[in-house]
Amino acid sequence: MAMEEAELCFPQVNTSCRKTNRPHWEATHSYSVLSFITMLTVVLNLLVIISISHFRQRYTFLLGLQSLTNLLFLLSLAVADFIVGFLQMPGEILLYRGCWDLGDSLCNVNYFLGFLSVSASVGNMVLLSADRYIAICDPMFYSIKVTVKRVRLCICLCLLLSAVHSSWMLRDFLKQPGRYNSCYGECVIVVNYIEGAVDLVVTFFAPILVIIVLYMRVFVVAVTQARAMHSYITAVKAQRSKKITAKKSEMKAARTLGIVVVVFLVCFSPYYCLSVAAENNLVGVSTAVIQIWLMYFNSCLNPVIYAFFYPWFRKAIKHIVTFWILKPGSSEANIV
Repeated sequence: MAMEEAELCFPQVNTSCRKTNRPHWEATHSYSVLSFITMLTVVLNLLVIISISHFRQRYTFLLGLQSLTNLLFLLSLAVADFIVGFLQMPGEILLYRGCWDLGDSLCNVNYFLGFLSVSASVGNMVLLSADRYIAICDPMFYSIKVTVKRVRLCICLCLLLSAVHSSWMLRDFLKQPGRYNSCYGECVIVVNYIEGAVDLVVTFFAPILVIIVLYMRVFVVAVTQARAMHSYITAVKAQRSKKITAKKSEMKAARTLGIVVVVFLVCFSPYYCLSVAAENNLVGVSTAVIQIWLMYFNSCLNPVIYAFFYPWFRKAIKHIVTFWILKPGSSEANIV
């Protein structure tokens, strides 16, 4: 009897759910790994947020308007990913043992924030791709097409559409919290076939298609510009130097394209393959833990892909880690 009560989430409740039965070493190892991923996601995105917020005027002064608009997109992406790490991942850690201790209302909040933050993160990735596309493929009109006001409007629309998408996905669940729970202490939702198909298109297929098309165009323009330089080369020595520069430009464009697309596919494909394979996708059960965490792990990798590849971000983060930013006038430091 004591052993049976120990397996229940709430021994004093007859309808209590049972804890997920896992070996002690497996549970300890899993909690350690998931906690580390959560902490890393929060810290990395917080570093990006502080870096952009503290040094934004310096970035803009040295790099111009294009830098400011791009930084706003990066900041929005970092905030969305920070929410995933700070609020959503801890909730998933609680669900890992099969018991939800925070009640049906916070269960609603947990899933709503999950859909909202992931959708906003993906939406910001698309906006970053569009910004980079205009900057490289139509640089003459960049300052006209991409203004700070329009960037802020796009970010707000991205957040609004993400909230609408999340509310629609969870409309029945939000009206009646806990309607899919089979026992006390459970926190699950059921996404039907139509809702799963819409989420698949909105959060996966459409964004990845837009990103691939935009980055392919960027790659073609970068290669074309690099090759056009050869027509002006007369000296053999200069020609060899330009060839090296062209090859580096091509490789850099290819590497950026490859990293963005591959990481997004690797992180999101398993979860959406799971949703396609089943007619009804049950979210929150143990069979989907790896797929869900892999999708969330994209929020940990985004600051690395979009921010830490920039040398001035690495220098800014060094100032933050060493608490140098606490000094007076640190926001005007030369970090570029």
